[in-house]
Amino acid sequence: MSRYELSRAELAPLLAGTPDYRVDQLWDGLYRQLLDPEQVTVLPRALRLRLADEPLLAPALHVATVQRADGGETVKWAVGLEDGARVETVLMHHPRHSTACVSSQAGCAMACSFCATGQAGYTRQLTTGEIVEQVVLAARAARDAGRRLDHVVFMGMGEPLANYDSVLAAVRRIVGDIGIGARHVTISTVGVVPGIKRLAAEPLQVNLAVSLHAANDQLRNSLVPLGRRYPIESLMGACADYVAATHRRVSFEWALIRSVNDRDSDAEELAALARTLRAHVNLIPLNPTPGALDLGLVGTDPSGVRAFRTHLERRGVNVTVRRARGRSIDAACGQLATRATSTARS
Repeated sequence: MSRYELSRAELAPLLAGTPDYRVDQLWDGLYRQLLDPEQVTVLPRALRLRLADEPLLAPALHVATVQRADGGETVKWAVGLEDGARVETVLMHHPRHSTACVSSQAGCAMACSFCATGQAGYTRQLTTGEIVEQVVLAARAARDAGRRLDHVVFMGMGEPLANYDSVLAAVRRIVGDIGIGARHVTISTVGVVPGIKRLAAEPLQVNLAVSLHAANDQLRNSLVPLGRRYPIESLMGACADYVAATHRRVSFEWALIRSVNDRDSDAEELAALARTLRAHVNLIPLNPTPGALDLGLVGTDPSGVRAFRTHLERRGVNVTVRRARGRSIDAACGQLATRATSTARS
């Protein structure tokens, strides 16, 4: 149980015998001020001491290791949960903003061949509170660094749309209570079509990123096993419905793998899909993981990345190349949970 699991109504009994406004003060302390209950100094000292001993207000995340890379601009936490499950959370500082990359599951059942989390297997879903608490952890660290956390991406461990209810409840807390704008929240998926359709009906202006990686079913099925259940035609139909319902642009994530999906023919196929939806393409040179290396999958070299990008741009596709952040601490895209234990680096 996380202190961020409770609703306002569920907090109220913990403050029995105090004025009703104490609930709002505690809620504001937890979400806006990012404080532990005993640090909410607008509450009487005796009440704070009582709340500090309340099991329902104990933290759910227990930091095992902290690692830093990129001159301290990237931070990764390995955190243990009450039942022994383990997840990882990453904070990335950019010149104009700071982003938290949060996990939605302990492990992942999608089994993508190039992803460390998928190679490690699935443990369980995270609760709403466990997800929100990751954001609070990153927001506190950003504040301590003189920054403000203003972006959240669900690109950590797990498939967010396979844990739909907890993820959407967490998004509502992140937006409505922590105060991060919905348009600064991105939910990533490897293509859970029913989840995309549900998300299209939500009154939230969040961003949708689809981990595509291949634009034909034969290749995609070898990289992303879920493609066998939801072929590209079905996935593109769901994305089109999402765009029509939300008027939001979809992003396609494409991990560039040398001699696998970085050929001219791959760029042609991707461009055709992207132009149809006016989608943005994020190119991500594949980051090394043990499972990928065992399969002979390595990232496209810089010249190949530039050529692939140029090929897309000449065909009218809006495209960016994502800079690898935290690769030295296994915090880059696809690397989370590569190692069970690790030591801090700077």
